[in-house]
Amino acid sequence: MEHSEKAQELFACGYHCSQAVFAEFAEEMGLDKDTALKIGGSFGGGMRKGEVCGACTGALMAIGLKYGQFDIADADSRALTDKLTIAFLDAFAKENGSYLCRELLGYNFAVPEEFEAAKQAGICKEKCPKMVASAAKILDKIFAENNNSAE
Repeated sequence: MEHSEKAQELFACGYHCSQAVFAEFAEEMGLDKDTALKIGGSFGGGMRKGEVCGACTGALMAIGLKYGQFDIADADSRALTDKLTIAFLDAFAKENGSYLCRELLGYNFAVPEEFEAAKQAGICKEKCPKMVASAAKILDKIFAENNNSAE
């Protein structure tokens, strides 16, 4: 089963989009699933404010976990992470029209009435599985293209 399918299964179980994407990749990089789910727990629904899509933030956390800078003197890992972050967001926006949750879903979660309307409309169940799959597929491609970098 592919990462995109597994991430969609996590989302279908009730995890946020951010948790589903991040947790699906984290174990392969040495972070246990429970910790990944905890870390990703605050990013769904564009951080509950309709900002950057949680599927994107989950993917960006995975990029950081795999390639991110931890040694302040390692400018190369910082540059690579920055490059891959931009590449991910550009690819996601190209495929989906935006990387902002409120634009993708058509509701602004920062406005309580709009959040309630989105829940009533079932918009997350309708649109978010596609965003989760898209993020996972783009992340797979980025990892495949950079499999020898900074590991």
